[in-house]
Amino acid sequence: MKILITGANGMLAKAVREEFKENELICTDVNDLDITDLDAVKKYVSNIKPDMIINCAAYTAVDKAEENEELVYKINAIGPKNLAIASKENDAILVHISTDYVFGGNKPVTEDYSEDDEKNPEAIYGTTKLAGEKFIEENCTKYYIFRTAWLYGEGHNFVRTMLNLAKDRDEVKVVNDQHGSPTYAVDLASIMHQAVIEKKIPYGVYNSTNLGYTTWYEFTKMIFELENVNCKVTPVTSEEFASPAKRPKNSQMSKDKLLKYGIKISTYEDALKRYLKTEHENNK
Repeated sequence: MKILITGANGMLAKAVREEFKENELICTDVNDLDITDLDAVKKYVSNIKPDMIINCAAYTAVDKAEENEELVYKINAIGPKNLAIASKENDAILVHISTDYVFGGNKPVTEDYSEDDEKNPEAIYGTTKLAGEKFIEENCTKYYIFRTAWLYGEGHNFVRTMLNLAKDRDEVKVVNDQHGSPTYAVDLASIMHQAVIEKKIPYGVYNSTNLGYTTWYEFTKMIFELENVNCKVTPVTSEEFASPAKRPKNSQMSKDKLLKYGIKISTYEDALKRYLKTEHENNK
């Protein structure tokens, strides 16, 4: 299968490239293909005629997005729209990555979000990602949208940040009122591969994170415990951080839809252990 991967140098794309490596991969970044340029996208896709397009390109700097709405909309909404149009014209399958931010996160944490729950994004990032989803649904029929959250993997990420902070501090303050599923990029790539290559599950939207729920505070404590880091972790509220973009308090997304189709998903605890083991092996 010939697969075009956009945003190919990003964290998730690196995992996707490894997971899908048995296929013929055409990897592009913004210097190769500007997904916000419809003419460029249509020309590129018609020339290479991929069987599948995996869109890993996105504007993900949540706080900076609040000050760059026009640019963020172009990348997160217009880009997917253009890829959807080109996918349909060339009879290609479009695989797209979305986010828990489309929901808003105001549901009680005693409840999980299903794919069809009401959307109410409260940050520019979530608003533009939701627009991208809608454009895909309107412009092509052969698509998969995988909504993920709390992603970490190769490169800059939350786990590395906490471990680096602990080197110079006796205490770190971490929010304890945001609930969700830390998700290893390698595992998300595996979910995608199982769904679109191995099992060819029905087209549509799927919540796609590691299994289990925690808070950033509890997750940090687990990181330090596994790494034998002696650093105090103090719980604080989201309001104490006063970041430009509002974070969802509830990012708990049910994976029942994926599980129904036999997709194997690891727990976030198991994923973290494997990630840390890989980090140690790479640093030898």
